[in-house]
Amino acid sequence: MKKILLLSDTHSHIDATILKYAAQADEVWHAGDIGDLLVTDALQKIKPLRAVYGNIDDNKARLEFPLHHRFDCEEVSVWITHIGGYPGKYNPSIKEEMAKNPPKLFICGHSHILKVQFDKKNNLLHLNPGACGKSGFHPLRTMMRFVIDGQAIRDLEIIEIEKRV
Repeated sequence: MKKILLLSDTHSHIDATILKYAAQADEVWHAGDIGDLLVTDALQKIKPLRAVYGNIDDNKARLEFPLHHRFDCEEVSVWITHIGGYPGKYNPSIKEEMAKNPPKLFICGHSHILKVQFDKKNNLLHLNPGACGKSGFHPLRTMMRFVIDGQAIRDLEIIEIEKRV
């Protein structure tokens, strides 16, 4: 069993609230637009981190993190990327791979819109944790946490940090 903290779109922002939730997880997953690598450095000091780079990330982030990260957590196949789209409207660059080899859990960021959606066609759970940074148009900073236990994805919780100022 693994407790996961999922976040995205920090845009160089890290604070005590994010770090508090990271400390409660077994792993932290970041779906891109990290900004300053001080964010991922701070997270990695607390817990193991899996991350991808996003469209705002510089060459340092692109050297440290991949564009797509596919792995297994427990018995769940996971795919994290930054600009992934949504069920029925996946990014054209991943449509073919999604059709051939869909994961059980697909995660992306980019939109700053928190979304949980089941993709019936590909039989997968799609998650976008919204944005927990302070840059962007999102009115509320958000993250997610959940448990992966064998083949089960359970106890999904939305974390509302605060209104963005």
